[in-house]
Amino acid sequence: MIDALAVPITAADGHRFELLARVPAQPRAHLLWLPALGVAARHYLPLADALAAHGVAVYLHEWRGNGSSSLRPSRTQDWGYRELLTLDLPASLAQLAAGAPTQGVIGGHSLGGQLACCFAGQHPGVFQRLWLVASGTPYWRTFPAPRGWTLPLIYRFLPWLAHRQGVLPGRRLGFGGTEARGLITDWAKVGLNNRYAGAGIGEDLEAGLRGVRARATAVVMEQDWLAPATSMHGLLAKMPQTTATLSVVSPAALGVRADHFTWMTAPQAVAALLFHSLE
Repeated sequence: MIDALAVPITAADGHRFELLARVPAQPRAHLLWLPALGVAARHYLPLADALAAHGVAVYLHEWRGNGSSSLRPSRTQDWGYRELLTLDLPASLAQLAAGAPTQGVIGGHSLGGQLACCFAGQHPGVFQRLWLVASGTPYWRTFPAPRGWTLPLIYRFLPWLAHRQGVLPGRRLGFGGTEARGLITDWAKVGLNNRYAGAGIGEDLEAGLRGVRARATAVVMEQDWLAPATSMHGLLAKMPQTTATLSVVSPAALGVRADHFTWMTAPQAVAALLFHSLE
């Protein structure tokens, strides 16, 4: 039997959201899953169901500003990596800790995978494993030419637009959702200088990454130009103490197009790869 839960969470600053969970009767591991930029947690329920069928308890975190979040970005509501890493994620982690997990796993898709690594670095010893899917550093030099050459321009333009508009109109641009300007600024700086940091974060996130000792399972999509294997290698290189394996998934294995988002509609092959890494 698998319990389907929507757990109400309140962060230290009053931000409210729901942690969606799929919890089997006797889980082998507990996974805290972080979505991609602009993607609501509910879109990962097929992945959660597939992993729960394998005996993994899955908790889907909700990013501030998406889905069940009580906040929406605007000219008067702004946030960045500081709020996500030091306010919201600790609130979700506290719910997992209450369930006494047998094995702690943190993972995510795209930006979620990046911040999963950063959060693991902030909380040494809490997570034994990292599951990274269609993710990688946005640093422009890790992308193949000629696309990589265009990224510095994008990383300067998007924060400028977000500050001018008050938010990034991602739906109109085809990139993310309506995003907080501080979040886009923090993300773009990583893309330009290859250093994870955030406005108002006092601790050294890069030092935390170097201290991560979890076993990492990385999965990239064969047709994913937003997160190519070179980008994933760049992210893994920041964690030299991890033992990492990387798999490239083809359309034939998925049964659908193997790109940045379509895999979410048919996640069984990805779930199987992640689960088998526990063995």
